[in-house]
Amino acid sequence: MQLEALALARKEEQNRELRERLEQLKKERNAIILAHYYQRDEIQEVADFRGDSFLLAQKAAETDAEVIVFCGVHFMGESAKILAPNKTVIIPDERAGCPMADMVNVEGLRKLKAEHPNAKVVTYINSSAEIKAETDICCTSSNAVKVIESLDAEEIIWVPDKNLGHYVQEKTGKNLIIWEGYCNTHDMLTVKDVVEMKAKYPNAAFVVHPECRPEVVAMGDFVGSTTAIIDYCKNSEHTEFIVGTEDGTGYQLRKDSPDKTFHFATKYLVCPNMKVNNLKKLVKCLENMQPQIYVPPQVAERAKLSLERMLQVK
Repeated sequence: MQLEALALARKEEQNRELRERLEQLKKERNAIILAHYYQRDEIQEVADFRGDSFLLAQKAAETDAEVIVFCGVHFMGESAKILAPNKTVIIPDERAGCPMADMVNVEGLRKLKAEHPNAKVVTYINSSAEIKAETDICCTSSNAVKVIESLDAEEIIWVPDKNLGHYVQEKTGKNLIIWEGYCNTHDMLTVKDVVEMKAKYPNAAFVVHPECRPEVVAMGDFVGSTTAIIDYCKNSEHTEFIVGTEDGTGYQLRKDSPDKTFHFATKYLVCPNMKVNNLKKLVKCLENMQPQIYVPPQVAERAKLSLERMLQVK
């Protein structure tokens, strides 16, 4: 136990030194740190802004900082670079990818567009710059319904998340041609998991992200984006929740509602790609100004239109 305590004390001392170095580097580089809600606690603690994909895209577009450090996955860094092309955008670890973003390819999307020439293409922000460049308008889970409702189109091609696509189709009644992608982490949550948790915590409200399977989403007392879930839990009269989204969200949930109890619906709600980043890598990337995000200008120009249209939807 004594060795464990010493190790913890040493870790905390290292983190304190890293945080001090980070503050120094931020001033030197005129940098801003954006962190997704799914990041490790140690990164969320030092971020200038924490948020979901939509809020962080807005912050990237608005910031006066010269350097954007995006603590998330690769497509998020790309979106920041597209919206702020004159800024330097760096990420702590370029291996932080997104399996769902990799499930859609340009050739397949172009083929689908050729088969449905009158369809509008709506792409979930969890996608590559190349896919966004083939898109009429992007969306996030927080504004997907509004984006779909804003379109005057008989057919809508939806990529890449089938679960969110089914949810949006149900909410809007629109005819969606849905790509067969999914989030590895959210798709892992099953009805059996939720039934077991509800039996264990009968007084808890079940809040769930629409990236989960439709049959799991149907069990939710509240369904919404990460931000919507956080806001709901903060303002709800409930004091106990079963949470059906990535476990990094726990940092903000506990921060906003220290008097409430949160149980994650399964221990597998952990995105390994989001967790690749840590405080040490964050400091190192600012020291070296690497790895930088680069998006080819011809791709960025077209992708920017789809992101800007998303930001204009009210």
